[in-house]
Amino acid sequence: MDIKKEIDKLCEQSLLASSFSGKYDSKIKNAVLKSISDNLDINFNNIIKNNLIDVRNADKKKLKDSMIDRLILNKERILSMQDGLHQIIKIPDALYKTTKGVRQSNGITVSQMRVPLGVIGMIYESRPNVTIDSAGLCIKSGNSVILRGGSESINSNRALMTCITKALKDNGVHQHMVQLVGTTDRSAVTHLLSKNEHIDVIIPRGGKGLIEKIVSCSKIPTIKHLDGNCHVYIDETADVNRAVNISINSKTQRYGVCNAMETLLIHKNFSKKHIIKILDEYDNRGVEIRGCKNLKKIRKNIGLAKNSDWFEEYLSPIIAIKVVNNLDDAIKHIGKYGSLHTDAIVASDKNIIEKFKRLVNSSSVMINTSTRFADGYEYGLGAEIGISTDKLHVRGPVGLEGLTSLKYIVSSQGKLRN
Repeated sequence: MDIKKEIDKLCEQSLLASSFSGKYDSKIKNAVLKSISDNLDINFNNIIKNNLIDVRNADKKKLKDSMIDRLILNKERILSMQDGLHQIIKIPDALYKTTKGVRQSNGITVSQMRVPLGVIGMIYESRPNVTIDSAGLCIKSGNSVILRGGSESINSNRALMTCITKALKDNGVHQHMVQLVGTTDRSAVTHLLSKNEHIDVIIPRGGKGLIEKIVSCSKIPTIKHLDGNCHVYIDETADVNRAVNISINSKTQRYGVCNAMETLLIHKNFSKKHIIKILDEYDNRGVEIRGCKNLKKIRKNIGLAKNSDWFEEYLSPIIAIKVVNNLDDAIKHIGKYGSLHTDAIVASDKNIIEKFKRLVNSSSVMINTSTRFADGYEYGLGAEIGISTDKLHVRGPVGLEGLTSLKYIVSSQGKLRN
């Protein structure tokens, strides 16, 4: 089939499917999500077999380690997808709920109703878990979705899609509520981004290059973040053991994810003994350290950080570390080099913490907490369809509520405007 015609057909089918969403109550939607989870068990071997094909192809193409890490499916990651679906089931359904009406002096009563956005276009690299997370969130929030995964995960996504399609059919839900773009031809993305008469929002997930290209080409509004240059700032008032543990966990718990710390900022008065302990821990874990001149006075054999390092999202065992004079310097550094994603402070002084909370303009600000918790699943959203560093409509991890909007409901007993 001609690619443009294929995309046109998918869009028309999704638009039609979205018009049925008001017919499905919470019981039906939750049943679909449970069926998807059950189907992941039933089709486990087929999913792993197809994922191995993708991983081997990725190895042959010498894709980045971070991309291959995100591509891999195993029992633990499939269980995580199932847990996400069951969390979404437990979340109360606010769709079509109406706020208490407020009677105005002119005689009308004004309330608001929460409604789906409509048709969502998901464009993502690697990450086959996004296929399940997106389907679950869109079904529960009443949206139809068109999924366009990367060519590197096409076999995995097709295997996962069979689980979704069967669940929709078995529960009497329109089968086009969730659709997968079958072709890996890049022209399909270009045409998808032009379908503003069918698609209400585009959510891209992937590398900075992919997202920048989508934002520049799209005629449709996007929910996105470009990269995750996340910081941890250790204040002079920080509990030393807490500071060590958070700085290690934020960086090394998993490297190839957008909420991993990339730059560590340390107050000049923080314990030198514990700075050395942090550096030793990074050395023991094979993390390459690129530090400022002041840090090199403490550990001479580390690399000297260049200005470009402060901007870098490494997604690998590399970290930039800077010793700062005070909290204001840390905030200034984050404002200049950060990506508005996730930034953390380790401190005991309440005034210091409050100032950091107010002045660091990121979508998630962590207080004495690892940056690795900046995730929709960890926030109790069930899963996340993406993370937004924008300020309009939704910000931070995007869960069910972020996939809805409000419309006004105005009623009266036949009031006419004079």
